This record gives sequence, C-alpha cells and structure tokens, in this order.
Amino acid sequence: MILNGLYCLTLKFRHLMFNKGLRKSAAAGVPTVCIGNVTAGGTGKTPHTEMLLRMLLESEEWKDKQIAVLSRGYKRTSKGFQQVLPEGTAAFCGDEPIQVKRKFPQVTVAVDGDRVEGCTFLCHPEMLATAKKARRTRDKEFPAADLILLDDAMQHRRLTPTATVALVDYGRQPADDRLLPYGRLRDLPVRLRAADIILFTKCPAYLTQQDREEAIARLDLGDARPKIFFTTVGYDAPEGVFPEYDPRYIYSHRLILFTGIANDKPLRDYLSDTYKIVKRIVFPDHHHFSAADIRRISELSRENPTAALATTEKDAQRLRDYGDMPPGLRERMFEVPIRAVFFSDEEREEFRKTLLCLIK
Repeated sequence: MILNGLYCLTLKFRHLMFNKGLRKSAAAGVPTVCIGNVTAGGTGKTPHTEMLLRMLLESEEWKDKQIAVLSRGYKRTSKGFQQVLPEGTAAFCGDEPIQVKRKFPQVTVAVDGDRVEGCTFLCHPEMLATAKKARRTRDKEFPAADLILLDDAMQHRRLTPTATVALVDYGRQPADDRLLPYGRLRDLPVRLRAADIILFTKCPAYLTQQDREEAIARLDLGDARPKIFFTTVGYDAPEGVFPEYDPRYIYSHRLILFTGIANDKPLRDYLSDTYKIVKRIVFPDHHHFSAADIRRISELSRENPTAALATTEKDAQRLRDYGDMPPGLRERMFEVPIRAVFFSDEEREEFRKTLLCLIK
C-alpha cells in the first residue's frame, strides 16, 4: 500500500502544479479533441476514435477539412514523430494507429510521445524538413491539419485540448478500482471532472434509466457538469486477416479464439452465439506474436482441422507483421471488426451535436 500512496501523492502534486499554473500548458494552433481515460487500457479508445472520425467526416462542418489523429504508438519500435502509412507495420508505429490509418486512408495519422511536438508538426508539416527530433524514416507529404484527435492524451497536461472525451468502462468503473500497481487506475478518478463529455463504454445490451443514474452517481463529479452518454459494443461481419483467407471457414461451427487485448469477454460472448469455442489463448495486451506463439496456434489448428481461427482487429495488425505465417493459418484466420454503438439514433445525434458545438 505504500507504493499506492506514493503514486497517489505524486499524481495530486502533478495536477496541482498544472492547475495553479506553476507548470505550463498550451493549446495547439487548431481545435483538438482529447480521447482518454483514467484507466490503464480496456475502455475502447480505438473504436471510439473511429466513431468520432466517422461523425466528423460525415459532418458538413468538417467533411472537407483536414483531420488528423495523433497517438503515442504504444510499444512501437520507432522514435520521435512518425507519419503512419497504410503499408507500414504495427511494430513500427503501433497496432492501433495503423488500424485507424488503414480504415481511414484519407486521414493523416501520426505518432509522437510528445503531444505538443506532434501537434506542431501536424499543423506545420513544413517544419519537419529542419526538425532534428522528428527522425522520420518514411517521408511522405501530408496537409496541415485543421483538427486533431488526440488518442489517449488525458495524462498529457502540457497540451490543453479544445474538448475532452473521457471513456469509462461500465463493467469496471473507477469507484470499483484502485490505483496502480494494485489496480488499473493510472490517474485519479477526480480527473474525470475535467472532461467535457464522459462516455460509459462496453455497456450491457440493455440499460434501465436507474442503471444509468446509479453509474453517474458513482463517478463523484462534484460541481462538474459534463455531458454523459452510454455506448455498447457492436461487431461487423468477420474479415480475413490475410488475402489468402478462405471464406468457407466463417461458416464453421467450431472456433479457436486467440487475443492480445485487455478484456476479450465481449468478443467471446458475441462469438459464442454462433460458434463453439473449442480452444482459447489469451496473450497480454498489445502482444507481439513470436515464432513460439505461431507454433502454438498451428498445433491447435492441426488438432482441430475444421475450426476457424478468430482474433481481434488490433491483433490482426500485429499478425500481418509476422513474416513467415504458415499458409494453413493464413487461410483460416479472420478478424472481427468492432465498433462503438449508441443505444438509439437520438443519443447518437445528441452526442454528435455536443461534439461539434465544442469544436466549432
């Protein structure tokens, strides 16, 4: 508990320094939307980032503007500011950024641990030509950003966002959690008071009004009045991870599921309605697949010759990096696209209007 207490004091002191202006925070030169949380993973930032991108690209206000996404690029091998390209690898830029880029090729996606620097380069790409810290290895021109979505940036206090969207896992709310290293909270729950919008994510398929009110009351928001919404998990039709994928395996009734995400329960529940999951392998979040991992999956595949192999979109990005995937696995692997879904069209429209009003 000593470590927990020290971590808590460190967080309080750090936030106090920023709140009192003793440590400086600056805004980017364009509107920015921070998508973050107070939890170490598992709240669904990538599906919600993609949801925001769809809304913005469909809107009259932003459909013809230059939208960019800036991420840290967790567990990437590259350093400094890097532009994410569709033909790149998850190892180079991170699995989530490359997933976003492949889905939205018209959007500039970049990674940089320094969010202030990253925003500067996205707003002024001409500065990259003389910037020593950028260290780019893949050089492609991109337009100056008119709007930047900041993926996983609530802890980056040096940058003041135009709007903050905080995500809370409905199944593991901050009131039920503890600070690292004994829990999964990486920041103080009171930081949610700084959000303009709070999204309860991964909600059960049916929520009563009482369920919603109880969840909101447990946030302890004090005098803060963020707009609060609720989303659940939706899945799209399975897609092949590799071009050689044989679509007949989709219709198999048996499935081998392997994932490297924070929580695979929603996916398991969804797939269990259609398939019998005969084997399941759980890897750590953002796991890079090794030769031993592929051999293990191959052995299970041989033991279950009629079973399909299923994984997540995020895992699929890293599997594509593996250079010597056996043909038998390439034919049987599919990914299940995930999306964030509102409970009604009315709620989605209210969220959209709230977001657009914040960044106009």
